Amino acid sequence: EQVAAIDGEIEKDLVLIGSTAIEDKLQENVADSIQFMKQAGIKVWVITGDKVETSINIGVSAGLIDQGMN
Repeated sequence: EQVAAIDGEIEKDLVLIGSTAIEDKLQENVADSIQFMKQAGIKVWVITGDKVETSINIGVSAGLIDQGMN
């Protein structure tokens, strides 16, 4: 809470002059392998230290979750 309060004081009236992003793609055949395991009845778990949004994106691209899941 204290960090958020300080951020609110520091990060104001800023102008974005540039941005960048990195797309972290899955290795080849990962999604197919996961789908094969799921069809074989194998339970698949993935542990990641990423942010929740990143974890969800990886889960979707790996076929572990779909857009209809909460």
